[in-house]
Amino acid sequence: MAAVTSAVIAIAGIILGWITIEMACKPCLEKGREAIDRSLNPDYDPDDQDVDASSSGVRAPLLSNLPPDIPDPSDADPSSAIKSV
Repeated sequence: MAAVTSAVIAIAGIILGWITIEMACKPCLEKGREAIDRSLNPDYDPDDQDVDASSSGVRAPLLSNLPPDIPDPSDADPSSAIKSV
């Protein structure tokens, strides 16, 4: 009888532990499961998606490849120019 009781307690502990992990890591597990479902779906093609930056959550790059705005020195006000003696 002691073996059956120990087995029931062990199984209950494993089930409660699994539920705890599922609840604690729910966001991460959902993202992972969605990625697995997409990768296993033969009809899924990421090239077919319409990319819209405002709705898809795609963020702009941190560093853009645009050149910085460099002011023309000839347009500067002569009274504000640095003079050296």
